[in-house]
Amino acid sequence: MLFFEVSSIAGIYALKSHLAHYVKYMAAAKDVLAIATMEVTLSAIPEGKVSVIKWRGKPVFIYHRSQATIDQEKSIDISQLRDPETDEARVHKPEWLVVIGVCTHLGCVPIINSGMIPGGFYCPCHGSHYDAAGRIRKGPAPTNLEVPTYRFLDEQTILIG
Repeated sequence: MLFFEVSSIAGIYALKSHLAHYVKYMAAAKDVLAIATMEVTLSAIPEGKVSVIKWRGKPVFIYHRSQATIDQEKSIDISQLRDPETDEARVHKPEWLVVIGVCTHLGCVPIINSGMIPGGFYCPCHGSHYDAAGRIRKGPAPTNLEVPTYRFLDEQTILIG
């Protein structure tokens, strides 16, 4: 009986070691993990302008919004929106909007500072209009522009991813 217990425990440890080998083999490589996050310096983006960076093969819009734009977006009645979300829920700091620049309808890239909403985004493929908070306001897109995971490292640097 003791032999059976010892061999069972040894078998379990051997299985664990074997599975750990496969998990390590299937994990992302260091070069892949390095592009999973990206640091962006915000000091080069003037107020009212949008910087476009490429992250994970997608365009990311980093919008340095003016106080007038922030006030415009905060005054919107969210009950009238197709995908209701407050401006505060979409940004960490009011002056910086960070969204993935891919239309949620069929994946086209919207045009910056274009469309029916001042400071917003317009998708030329099928006519979706997004406001300066990246919220869908008109057109066939079902949801707002996606906000990627990001955080502020300091006042002038964000880490996306």
